[in-house]
Amino acid sequence: MSIETPSVPEKLAAKYRETGAWRDRRCHEDLFAVVEDRGGSAALVDRRGTMSWAALLEAAARFAGGLAVRGVGPGDVVSWILPNWREAAIAHWGVLILGGVSNPIVPIYRHREVGFILDQAKASAVVIPGSFRGYDYEAMIDDLRPELPALSNVFSVEGAGRYEDFAAVLEASMPRPPAEGSADHPALLLYTSGTTANPKGAIHTHNTLDFELRSMVDFYGLDEGTVVYMPSPLSHVTGLLYGIQMPAMLGGRAVFQERFSPEAGLALVAEHGCTFSVGATPFLVGLCEAQEASPRSLALEAFVCGGADVPAELIRRAGETLGCCATRAYGSTEFPTVTGGNAEDSEDRRARTDGRVMDHCEVRVVDEDGSVVEEGVPGELQARGPELFPGYLAGVGASSFDEEGWFSTGDLVSLRSGYLTVEGRIKDIILRGGENVSVKEVEDLLYGHPDVAEVAIVAMPDPKLTERACAYVVAEPGRAPTLEALVVHLENHRLARQKLPERLELVEELPKTASGKVQKNVLRTRIREQIKAEALASN
Repeated sequence: MSIETPSVPEKLAAKYRETGAWRDRRCHEDLFAVVEDRGGSAALVDRRGTMSWAALLEAAARFAGGLAVRGVGPGDVVSWILPNWREAAIAHWGVLILGGVSNPIVPIYRHREVGFILDQAKASAVVIPGSFRGYDYEAMIDDLRPELPALSNVFSVEGAGRYEDFAAVLEASMPRPPAEGSADHPALLLYTSGTTANPKGAIHTHNTLDFELRSMVDFYGLDEGTVVYMPSPLSHVTGLLYGIQMPAMLGGRAVFQERFSPEAGLALVAEHGCTFSVGATPFLVGLCEAQEASPRSLALEAFVCGGADVPAELIRRAGETLGCCATRAYGSTEFPTVTGGNAEDSEDRRARTDGRVMDHCEVRVVDEDGSVVEEGVPGELQARGPELFPGYLAGVGASSFDEEGWFSTGDLVSLRSGYLTVEGRIKDIILRGGENVSVKEVEDLLYGHPDVAEVAIVAMPDPKLTERACAYVVAEPGRAPTLEALVVHLENHRLARQKLPERLELVEELPKTASGKVQKNVLRTRIREQIKAEALASN
């Protein structure tokens, strides 16, 4: 089943074409071009070794052919739930060659999230690992499939034999040439957690993705000698764009890390001469710690850090420890890169702000009434540009855009001399290890527990993961819920483990405004101070 592309205001689309921002080139054309130019060179390195560009294209074209003979066609959504394995790159490129819509799903998701996504996206096929980190994905699909009438094909990587073997499909299929299609058609469907209970499917076209990648290549001066280190999940916008697609545009290569370990990550960076990386705070912290513990000779030139709060000291520490240009950056699944920093920016700018607004971006900071605020005054960030996604699947979030194409990010920022600083979040989410955790979803489920009268979940600081979830609960009279009991309740709903609260605070009442709204800012301050006091007491 094909999905429709949300419309972009005609004036903006015309402007992007006139300026060359949109060149109407489909993403997989980069893959064909790099194979023609240097097909024998390395495309990626993963747990199984090195794979050349020619071998990657061959496998992707065969997967496209395998999908076609099974009735999957242009415009259809094909999902994949894969770790940082070469099969993720094969699946993604294969879907684009077919003319379909690639729908990566992060492997930490479980029944609740996966079932919702596959159902809403009307996925025609899904690629899964047989098992990963001790979890049986085939059993999960067994449970979900009866409720997914559109899901006609399931391919398993190294599975137990219950579904079609992914490798066997590649071996048996004939390579398929790329389908006809427009660069304005959907290429990518990525689900992101926000303030709503269910994730939202952000649609990107070939044009929006192509421009984002070209802008990053230009901004960081990347070329065929670039070796990308990618510990971020390939099913995230970061991993997919810079770990799978950008190397094809450059003719460089990527080094995938299946499961992040600081020591193993540092070893990969050193062994393969990695020069560039994009990732969340925990990855950069881990690399710094590993290098300080056991120094190695590194070729790393730049590490772009975003997706979570980035301490200024971490940027300075990374520069000294890793010898690279470390910088904060700001973006999202919907608008991958709004701000960034490079060697032209001072270390202080790269450390104390979230970077300068990219030349192609239009931004404005507005108050609650939608009026633009004075420079330096915090307000909600609105943005638009040629890499901005055109909208969400199923018409969700239409109110995030105005008629002129401005996208309301939901983030509280300040802007000074072209440099943006994220001050907080209007969105009620927790950034745990680079993952966005929807608070509302977890709260809604906890309200169904018989011991819970009221609940509010807020972020609490964590030195490794940036934030973890703390649940403030008002118990029903005569009840005393435990964290263990609440976790079991959520696990029974088959929620991803990363969404589970990791601390429980029982309170008599929740702080509220006169209108009855819970003052989560008060709770966030309370838990920060409590954690700080506990740390002092333990010293």
